[in-house]
Amino acid sequence: MTHIVDRRLNGKNKSAVNRERFLRRYRHHIKKAVSEAVQKRSITDIERGEKVSIPARDIQEPTFHHGPGGRREVVHPGNQEWVAGDTIAKPEGGGGQGQGQGQASPDGEGMDEFAFQITQEEFLEFLFDDLELPNLARKKLKDTEAFSYVRAGFTSQGVPAKLDVVRSLRGAHARRLGLGGARKKKIKDLESQLAALRTAPDDLDPAFSHADQIKVLEEEIARLKANVKRIPFIDEIDLRYRQHRKQPKPATSAVMFCLMDVSGSMTQMHKDIAKRFFILLYLFLKKNYKKIEVVFIRHHTSAKEVDEEEFFYSRETGGTIVSSALKLMHRIIESRYSPAEWNIYAAQASDGDNWNDDSPVCSKLLADSILPLVQYYSYIEITPQDHQMLWYEYEKIMAQFPQSFAMQQLADPGDIYPVFRQLFERKVA
Repeated sequence: MTHIVDRRLNGKNKSAVNRERFLRRYRHHIKKAVSEAVQKRSITDIERGEKVSIPARDIQEPTFHHGPGGRREVVHPGNQEWVAGDTIAKPEGGGGQGQGQGQASPDGEGMDEFAFQITQEEFLEFLFDDLELPNLARKKLKDTEAFSYVRAGFTSQGVPAKLDVVRSLRGAHARRLGLGGARKKKIKDLESQLAALRTAPDDLDPAFSHADQIKVLEEEIARLKANVKRIPFIDEIDLRYRQHRKQPKPATSAVMFCLMDVSGSMTQMHKDIAKRFFILLYLFLKKNYKKIEVVFIRHHTSAKEVDEEEFFYSRETGGTIVSSALKLMHRIIESRYSPAEWNIYAAQASDGDNWNDDSPVCSKLLADSILPLVQYYSYIEITPQDHQMLWYEYEKIMAQFPQSFAMQQLADPGDIYPVFRQLFERKVA
């Protein structure tokens, strides 16, 4: 058996690298555990981590072993009964008396499962892994702070971490060929002359005999070989380091408008479901997009742009005029978010209640002023009852703009995550 021992210096974050590798390998099991956890939690508790269990059979490493049957010649240490050459009968199947019997867990969890804890960030990553903002397009670069490092050739100076070993050795080999090639060729010629001189008859010249000529050639060959040996295997001039330069990375500028009805027809149950939907949406945006802005608009008879705290937790009452929120959204787009530079998205939550005369106005505003400017508009109606006028007006809009408008109904908190996935699932090209 071959044993491989890794003696490289271990950094303090080696376990983090191993953890990332483990999470990639068992992604399917973890995503399944995360999906099950979502069904058991409230949306306000969605951020914490989760305990994940993986069956032991799924984390076994591949091994080489003998197959069934065949002939094996082996005597184990400590054997007192058998000797080399004995034939051992094959045991009958089903007679195993292993210790695995009677080891069932009383709480329902098998003893052959591997359990571990994933962090909050890892939980959100798996939760939103296959979701995205639909129709996201590359717009004009705006106030980006994202940069990426790209290769910019090689340099003779740098840090050891960027040393290109192959290119450095290639340069060292070329240098040795350049400096020692001529000497080696001359050594080869002199060795040929020396061999010919040793086999040639002595010319009996007392002034310069064969022995003198051989000695001169041997000394010259020794001198040249010494010069070749003094050529270093690798020198500082051979070292080449990878060079990188920092260049701006095209970032996508996106803005999400969150519109919520806070009128008197929205009961506390309706408002709670709407808040949970927008909290889930907000977590999704914050997790996946660093360069995205969120605009919060609350409305009853009038609309107002508010901050995150007031949007989620402030309480108001009154009638309902949905068009006020759509008009405010359109004004904000015109003043701050040019469609040429921004990907614009909108999510609206309401119980469907609206003044009857206002619903056609909402439909006209969406069709003529808003949907031509946005990438995607999603509407959720929070009601277990029959639909009202606003829903039927929006159905006409969805038939007219099937690629950029979507709508779903929510009846209870358990529908939030499935509906959210339907609205923002990643479309396969």
